[in-house]
Amino acid sequence: MLGRRQIREKVVENVYSYYQNPIKFDVLEKNMFHGIEKIYNLYIYQLNFLVALKDLAEHQMEIGKNKYLKTASEIDPNQKFINNQILIKLDQNPERLYFTGQHKDLKWDLHDDMLVKTFQRMTAGKRYQDFMKEEEYSFEEDQKFIGKLFLRYIAENDDFHDYISDRELTWSDDIHIANSMVQKTIGFMKENEESRTLIRMVKDDEDKNFASKLLRDTLNTWEANEKKLSERLENWDLERIALMDKVILTTAISELDNFPFTPSRVIINEYIEIAKVFATDRSNIFINGILDKYCKDQNRI
Repeated sequence: MLGRRQIREKVVENVYSYYQNPIKFDVLEKNMFHGIEKIYNLYIYQLNFLVALKDLAEHQMEIGKNKYLKTASEIDPNQKFINNQILIKLDQNPERLYFTGQHKDLKWDLHDDMLVKTFQRMTAGKRYQDFMKEEEYSFEEDQKFIGKLFLRYIAENDDFHDYISDRELTWSDDIHIANSMVQKTIGFMKENEESRTLIRMVKDDEDKNFASKLLRDTLNTWEANEKKLSERLENWDLERIALMDKVILTTAISELDNFPFTPSRVIINEYIEIAKVFATDRSNIFINGILDKYCKDQNRI
């Protein structure tokens, strides 16, 4: 499921968007949940990329077998990669298959330039070659290899980031969320259990209501929270604060005021992490100081 931090991120994104281009609340809320659903599309797209690497390897083997003059490796190809237990579980996952069937644009073409180039880089790499040379099979080794492969060629691959950004603009902001979802999916797999359920975007109505309420409360109390923020600035004018910093702070203050059962330290830490994603390098220190002062002034535990 999408964690509360990621839900907070989407609220912050949409509050920021609102103060750049104000629209009706129901439209803003609809856009927010539509954006959350788009993360799921990216998540499936990344899982499909891993499966497509396996499919491409199988395709290359078939080409080799059908050659008139074959090398020894083409006659008896090393099948360790295509038999990787994590890739097989992903390939057979019914939810991935169903969703991809409903959204055929998320399926990778085996001739796609990004896929082919990644496959070539992967197979030429030392980690892949060492993995293929190892004769012993184990679920844990398969899991570790695919986890590292994902990090190297998808999560930390700038070319892949550029590729998906060109395809869907919002994906560039959300790829870190989708990356985390894929890593959890790989890490949660068990050797003797079917991989049937993928990570849901919103767990239940409680999470959905949390997102809606936080968005609404932040917008409705914006001016009041600006005043609270201004009162805690030392030798600094409110107008000089970057809009994103102000959005993060007012959203955090709104949550501190309207969600009393969540410990203040948890809320502060969440918005510090959000600042690391969206704001400047020094913003997290500034935000931590303001929110800590606000909690002390309010005796907020």
